[in-house]
Amino acid sequence: MVNLFERLVYLTSLRNPDNGRYEPDRSAVSFSSAVNQDLTRRHEEVFREWVAYTLERKKVEVELYIAGIEPRDPAEFIDTWLRLTPYKNLVPAAIQGPERQKHISDVEAILELLKNVYGIASPDPKG
Repeated sequence: MVNLFERLVYLTSLRNPDNGRYEPDRSAVSFSSAVNQDLTRRHEEVFREWVAYTLERKKVEVELYIAGIEPRDPAEFIDTWLRLTPYKNLVPAAIQGPERQKHISDVEAILELLKNVYGIASPDPKG
């Protein structure tokens, strides 16, 4: 069963970073405006539901997501997400202000907690 965080990641993956449109089939020359609007709406709904979760529930969902991806090295995933911050891209374009900030701060708190759980050294700030 797919959890809410997995759905959020999936919907984000459908958004073309070059134009902001949702394109389930990137090879298609053009995609219906209705489909783009539907996916935009769905992404916003899933995101708002995600933001309303408790931090504890979010942590469980992130851990389930990590457990289900390849490679199955949680430390590598956590280290990468802390350095590259892809979780910031999970926010729909129309979402600004407090909801955006809550998502970012909650995911950062979860990753920092998991960093300690898995004994990951802090990344070198000098790069």
